[in-house]
Amino acid sequence: MPHPLVTQQDIADFQRDGVVLIRGLFRDHVDTLAAGIDRNMAEPGPYAAENLKAGEAGRFFDDYCNWQRIPEFAEVIRQSPAAEVAADLMGSDSVQLFHDHILVKEPGTAKPTPWHQDGPYYFVEGRQTVSFWSPLDPVREASLRCVAGSHLWPRPVLPTRWLSEENFYPDADAYMPVPDPDAEGMEVREWHMEPGDAVAFHYSTLHGARGNATAQRRRAFSLRLVGDDARYVERPGRTSPPFPGHDMQPGQKLREDWFPVLFTR
Repeated sequence: MPHPLVTQQDIADFQRDGVVLIRGLFRDHVDTLAAGIDRNMAEPGPYAAENLKAGEAGRFFDDYCNWQRIPEFAEVIRQSPAAEVAADLMGSDSVQLFHDHILVKEPGTAKPTPWHQDGPYYFVEGRQTVSFWSPLDPVREASLRCVAGSHLWPRPVLPTRWLSEENFYPDADAYMPVPDPDAEGMEVREWHMEPGDAVAFHYSTLHGARGNATAQRRRAFSLRLVGDDARYVERPGRTSPPFPGHDMQPGQKLREDWFPVLFTR
C-alpha cells in the first residue's frame, strides 16, 4: 500500500503526466525548513546565486547542496515522508538523495524562473527520478508551473544559464530549443498551494515559475531524489550541481557515501 498521502491515482498521474501535487508532504516541517532557509541565506554555500540582472527589481536567490551543513535540511530529509512518497510515485524499491535546493523570490521580483528541464543539467539519468518543490508561504500567483507529459518528449530541452541565457553545453544540436508553453498551447499544470504542499515532478518535466509580484516572500524548498534505475552519465561539460571529484563511471549507481539511501522497502 502506498503512503497515506499518496493515492493510486496520484501514482498513475505522475507516471502519465510527469507531475502531481502532494498536499501536506512537508506540513509538519514548515517551521524547520524556514529556519534552514534563514540559516542558508545568512551563510550562503559555494553554489549560491543571485538571479537578477542590474536594474531588475526584487531579489531571486537560490542555493543547493547544503544538507550536510544546514542541520534543519538534514532533519527534514530524514524525518519527513518524502522518500517513501517518492518510492511510491517512482515505483522504486529504494530512494537515494541527490541534492537539496532552495529558491527565494522576495516581494516585487518580476523575473520568472525560466522554462527548463532539470535532467539535462544533472549527471544522472533514469526513469525513476522525482523532485519535490514545496513553498513555505501560501502561493497563488508565483507557483511552480509544469508541462504535462514533457518527461516523455523524445529529445531533451536545451539547458541554458539562467542569468546570461547562454547554452550550458557546447552541442546545442543535441537538444530541442526551449519552447514557450503558453504561446504553443501546451498543457500547463499549476496549483494554489499552502505551506508544506509539494509539487512532485520528474527530472525531465519542463517547468518554470512566475515572478513574485505580491507583497509577500515566496520561499521554496526542493528535494531531488532518485530510484533503482538511476545511473551516472557523462555530460559534455560541467554539470549543475558539479560534485567535483566524485570518481564515478558511466553506468554506475550513485555512490551511497555521497548520495545516501533514504528509504528501502
